[in-house]
Amino acid sequence: MALLACGVNRPDYEAARDDFLAHLAGERRLSPHTIRSYRVDLDQFFEYCRDRLDAMPLIRVGHPQVRDFLGLLLRCGYERRTAARKLSAVKSLFRFLALTGRIPANPTRNVKGPRLEQRLPGFLSQFEVARALDIPGDDERSLRNKAIMEVLYGAGLRCAELVGLNRDDVDFHAEILRVKGKGGKERLVPLGSHARDALRAYLEQPDRQRRAGPALFLNPRGNRLSARSVQTIVRHCLADIAEETARHPHALRHAFATHLLERGADLKSVQELLGHASLSSTQVYTHLSVERLRKVYDRAHPRSGSNR
Repeated sequence: MALLACGVNRPDYEAARDDFLAHLAGERRLSPHTIRSYRVDLDQFFEYCRDRLDAMPLIRVGHPQVRDFLGLLLRCGYERRTAARKLSAVKSLFRFLALTGRIPANPTRNVKGPRLEQRLPGFLSQFEVARALDIPGDDERSLRNKAIMEVLYGAGLRCAELVGLNRDDVDFHAEILRVKGKGGKERLVPLGSHARDALRAYLEQPDRQRRAGPALFLNPRGNRLSARSVQTIVRHCLADIAEETARHPHALRHAFATHLLERGADLKSVQELLGHASLSSTQVYTHLSVERLRKVYDRAHPRSGSNR
């Protein structure tokens, strides 16, 4: 079976998909990138319906068929996390169809995804972060890169949130950032003194002052900096400091949350700072912090039991 093969969708598949994607864009205000991912995953499920279920109408698809689709993904070699993401897209579609009355009930309600191993993301110690933030130079580019690193770590922003910042989103007097997160939800994040000073130095640099436009971080052409450029900047700043798995913007967000928790911050406050809708999304940092400490202990302590 060619899971990714192209073909003509049956009208009920195509109409259901397009209505659902329009809902994601209009009501939930998800990014174009996320919507494209949903489209790819749903088209793959519809291909399964055509090939394995003889183009069964969605109103007849039930729990067994969805479970078989998940099993097929795993048998075809997809990683568990990838299969879980594709299942989530299918479950979201059927939930939407049930809520809007297109089908009588949601057949995926009790379909469970594959059990996932909890991954320890690339970790940055406080010492490593301090080294990465020590960026020399007083030219516009150096000051911009230092401000980017300070804001990513000091405010725990996602890369997309950082590049979406406008100058008006920075309140130097109140020392806060207005951040637009996932789904267009806004939150206020404290602006630490180091990030504040780095931003001021960047914005007051003569070459930067001559550039107009609302965007906070600019490329050499004066346009809003892209997420890809930020990834390159962060990778360069961490190249000689961190392991390969920690040389990306999200590693600074991980470090922000983990360092707060290690220094006594409560979980609910960290959740609000990160902009997580669910506390369970934040709790992973507690688990990961403990897991990291356990690995250090097992590796270093003579009576840990792992060095026999």
